[in-house]
Amino acid sequence: MNLRQIELLRAVVRCETTVRAAQELGLSQPAVSNAIKHLESQVGFPLFERVNNRLFPTAEARSLYKDSEPIFALHAAFEARVQDIKENRAGHIRIIATPPLGYGVLPAALRNYLAKRPKVRVSFDVRRFEHVLESVENGTAELGFVMGLDDDRGLDAETFFTGSMVCVMRPDHPLASKPTITPDDLREVPYIALEQGTRMGTIVRRAFAQADVPFRFSVEVRYCNTACVLAENGVGVAVVDPLSPVFSGHYDLAIRPFSPASEVMASVVRSRKRPISRAADAFLREVRLIAAETAAKLGQG
Repeated sequence: MNLRQIELLRAVVRCETTVRAAQELGLSQPAVSNAIKHLESQVGFPLFERVNNRLFPTAEARSLYKDSEPIFALHAAFEARVQDIKENRAGHIRIIATPPLGYGVLPAALRNYLAKRPKVRVSFDVRRFEHVLESVENGTAELGFVMGLDDDRGLDAETFFTGSMVCVMRPDHPLASKPTITPDDLREVPYIALEQGTRMGTIVRRAFAQADVPFRFSVEVRYCNTACVLAENGVGVAVVDPLSPVFSGHYDLAIRPFSPASEVMASVVRSRKRPISRAADAFLREVRLIAAETAAKLGQG
C-alpha cells in the first residue's frame, strides 16, 4: 500500500461517500470507487461495508486509519518544512564580519531578517579582517562582511556601501564647531589613531600625507568602535569609518566630515566554489536595504 492509496483510504473513511472523498482529493467519483475496489483486492480483505450509498469502514480499515496518523503527521510537517525553505522562513546561515559591520549594519539587518523568518538559525561572529576572509575561504562561514577590501583573494566580492571617513569627538570639543575637519586641525589636539597596517589606518595615514601634515597620535587602536568609545570619553579625536558612530547609538559624539575625502567601502564576500543558500541570499538582501537607507541618511554612497 503506497502513500497515495493510504491517503485515499483516509479520505473515504472521513467522508463516508466516494463523492465527497473525490471532491476532497480532486478526483472523479468513479476513479475513487475503482481505486477502493483495487485496494481491497490488493490487501485481500474488505475495507468498507456499503449501505445505502454510504461506505462504513470495517474494523480493519479503522485500525489502518489510526495507524497511519503518524505517517501523515510527518508528511504534513515535511510539506511545511519544504514551504518554509521555499519562502526562506527556515534554514541555517553562518555569517562573520569585521567590527565596523558586525556592530553596525548587520545587527540592524539581522533584526529585520529574523522578524520575518523566526525559524531560521544564525551563527554570527565578529573577527579580524584576515579571519573573516579565511572563514569564507574554508567554508566555515557562508557570508563575510568587511570594510576596506582591496583584494578579493579569489572570493566573490560585492560592494554594498561606499562612504567617506568621518571625524568624531565629544560634542563639547572645540573642533565640534567646525563644519569639516582636516589633518591640519588635528595637529595640536590629542588624536586617536587607527592601527598602522590596518586597511582603514592606512587610508587615514594616506590622507595626512596628502595634506602634508605629520601623523602624530596619543593613542593607537585597532578598531573604529574602540576609537569611538575613547573619543566619547574625552581621550581625543578620531577619524573612523562612517558606519561605526552611526549605528552605535549609545555614543554621544559629534560627527563631522573629514577632508581630504577618504573613501571606504563595505563589501560582502562569498566562495566562488559553493553557491550560498536561499536563506543567506535573503539575508544579503536585508543588508543591502539597510546599507542603502544608511547611505541616504548620511548623504553618502
